[in-house]
Amino acid sequence: MSQECPHAGPIAIDPMVTDLAGETTRLRAAGPVTRIELLGVPAWTITEHALARQLLTDPRLIKDINAWSLWTSGVVTRQWPLIGMIDVGRSMFTVDGAEHRRLRIKTTQALTPRRLDTLRPVVEQLTAELLDELAITGQDNTVVDLKPAFAYPLPMRVISELMGVDRTDHPMLLTWYKAFFSVLTPQDQRLQVIDNLDTYFTDLVRKKTADPTDDLTTALIHADDDSQPLTEEEVVGNLKALVAAGHETTVGLILNTVRALLVQPDQLNRVRNGEYEWKTAVEETLRWDSPVTHLLMRFATTDITIGDITIEKGDGVVMSYRAIGRDTTLHGPDADAFDVTRPTANRHIAFGYGPHICPGAALGRLEATIAVPALFQRFPDLHLAIPDVDLRNLPILTQNDLAAFPIHLGN
Repeated sequence: MSQECPHAGPIAIDPMVTDLAGETTRLRAAGPVTRIELLGVPAWTITEHALARQLLTDPRLIKDINAWSLWTSGVVTRQWPLIGMIDVGRSMFTVDGAEHRRLRIKTTQALTPRRLDTLRPVVEQLTAELLDELAITGQDNTVVDLKPAFAYPLPMRVISELMGVDRTDHPMLLTWYKAFFSVLTPQDQRLQVIDNLDTYFTDLVRKKTADPTDDLTTALIHADDDSQPLTEEEVVGNLKALVAAGHETTVGLILNTVRALLVQPDQLNRVRNGEYEWKTAVEETLRWDSPVTHLLMRFATTDITIGDITIEKGDGVVMSYRAIGRDTTLHGPDADAFDVTRPTANRHIAFGYGPHICPGAALGRLEATIAVPALFQRFPDLHLAIPDVDLRNLPILTQNDLAAFPIHLGN
């Protein structure tokens, strides 16, 4: 990605996200709202906490891709590599107002605190099973990649349990999602992946329609209130986005929390000895190293003036959540530091804000606050197998997704 300061020349940023910290610093330095380029497509990005909260509740910014001038004019087509993250079909993620509430309410009804309470023992059991498998894989001080061994399968199994997705389909879905998110995937292959996901979830919805079971997919299909039922397209759209977001972001949250604590053992010790809660470490990670780096995209329905900058009607607006989490105005001059003692640790918007706040935020928190302490309790001598500076991100513009996380389970 590259960006332009309002009063300066372009600042080149590696599009492969090999320097995530550098990208965040440059975005923050460019100001609270600045012009960027997403693989050749111009947009605006927001990097300030207060401004992001304001715009995320501003009705002049909507999710409908048909409000995007570059789309309606044909400048952006289906050949743009990031289009699959915006043109995802009709779902609660792509509409606003009353229609958004109608599409969202079915999901929020299924993710109530009571439902999460019933999921807690499921998450605990799945965590225990994976830790048993990890102990076998990592015996004799063998190097283990924590991502495929633990951080990926846990949220995928949880979301599958919730949605009624067959566990045997996980390897296939992993392959598809990896290709979908990577900017290195040829666009014709990515479009085929999108078609594959459409077919897969359409078949799942039709199966659950004919043979209802106790899961979120069935709950989305069979309305239990007086509102208009969701169409098949709407159920499929919700499911595609929920499964993608429901596992990808939690993978990042688990790994980023473990990483932050491993490289700062003094803070890990303060959490272990009970001085600070594990959930505090998770919340600080969400602020400091959020799983979502840049969320695409909202569109201006009219000109929006912010200081001496005007976001014109039809422009696209991106929320740069990692930069927002490092806002020094809110978090102080040490905002770039991970600190579980920080009094503002819970003051972040890593899950979004306003009507479109992530409906699975509580589930992601539940998984991370179970998985991370269980991992450290089972393997108290866990440590990285390579220097932290050698960890690399996958070539993804929208997510903070490590390529691998090699560890030793003991000394």
